[in-house]
Amino acid sequence: MTEVLPHSLRSDARDNRERILEAARAVFAADGLTVPMRRIARRAGVGPATLYRHFPTKEALATEAFAGQMRACYALVDEGLADPDPGRGFTSTVSRLCELHARDRGFTAAFTAEFPHALDFAADRERAVQSIAELTRRAREAGHLRADVELDDVILVLMANSGLQGTSPAARVAASRRFAALAIRGLQA
Repeated sequence: MTEVLPHSLRSDARDNRERILEAARAVFAADGLTVPMRRIARRAGVGPATLYRHFPTKEALATEAFAGQMRACYALVDEGLADPDPGRGFTSTVSRLCELHARDRGFTAAFTAEFPHALDFAADRERAVQSIAELTRRAREAGHLRADVELDDVILVLMANSGLQGTSPAARVAASRRFAALAIRGLQA
């Protein structure tokens, strides 16, 4: 999405845009995608009109705000696929994805299709899901996972992980690590 920005943005407009994205990431991470746009504008120190000038919809803002997390998600899955041991690659990827999602509630909601009309993000999500399916297939065929484990089981683990509650991000991450270990054990052959 960054590529479509005009290169002639004034420096104050670029600064406003970056503050809006930083505020959105922080607010979405803490409270998910249900927060009002006005709250994001307040946190960024801009008016609602400025926010809407840069991001006409919450979907557009979420897509841009989560571009970095989506790249991190790809990197985790690609590392798992590159591991010569399919079982270790699967375990590492699922554990790290659960932790990534525990750190950022908004990203989890976006990843699990909270905004189905964000077409760019939907395409990214589809790419990640197909890579996770390949990782799952390889681990299953290598005998590391039960014969009946399929992509839907892994997606269910990620969705269940998003429901973990904690009083702080650190508590959510600790719970996520424990949950991922238990879920992976349940999928293993």
